[in-house]
Amino acid sequence: MGCSRYGWNQPKDNGPSIECRPKRATSKTKEEDLWERKNRAIKEEVEKLLKINYIRPVQYPEWLANVVLVPKANGKWRMCVDFTDLNKACPKDSYPLPRIDALIDSTSECELMSFLDAFQGYNQIHLADEDQEKTSFVTDQGIFCYNVMPFGLKNAGATY
Repeated sequence: MGCSRYGWNQPKDNGPSIECRPKRATSKTKEEDLWERKNRAIKEEVEKLLKINYIRPVQYPEWLANVVLVPKANGKWRMCVDFTDLNKACPKDSYPLPRIDALIDSTSECELMSFLDAFQGYNQIHLADEDQEKTSFVTDQGIFCYNVMPFGLKNAGATY
């Protein structure tokens, strides 16, 4: 009798079997379903952004970012673009943001005050034509770039 590499003889039978209930969803099925839902969310967001002219297709961009999906509280997905590499290459804008307490103090003598909530505020800022392709991202539908300021850029807050 010879020994195996483990120092003992391996049994000759097939070993224990794994019993499964018939017609149960496999984890692969669940994973494929999740992947399909994510792809559908990306496709819908890309179609919406194309329709309102926030993005456009591009062919050979110098910069290329990936799409990241973040789950929302309502069970849907938020499509984000990971601009990590572009942000590393951009110097930080030295313009200091105003202090909130100083802004509030400056309104103490005012008789009337108004608060505005700018819907998709960043997206209301048009990007310089020569910089648009720096915001390129890839999806299954193709490669696109933003025509407007997207969320996630290093100096977008200071620009806004």
